[in-house]
Amino acid sequence: MSQTTSFSVDGMTCGNCVRHVSEELTALPGVTDVQVDLVAGGSSPVTVISDAPLTDEAIAAAVDEAGYAVTPRKSLL
Repeated sequence: MSQTTSFSVDGMTCGNCVRHVSEELTALPGVTDVQVDLVAGGSSPVTVISDAPLTDEAIAAAVDEAGYAVTPRKSLL
């Protein structure tokens, strides 16, 4: 059963940025699809579909390896 994980990435400005982040995330075990909605210079929404659970740490490390940062999640409280 596939799982969907959504988060945002800061700092992407172009298609090359999207490609680098997508390549790193796709390399994670179980990832079957990565979708990025580029918001140049802002926080770009990213959706990852995987066959296995992904930890926040693994996602952050892959995004960091591509040279970007996962946007910290804001508490609803």
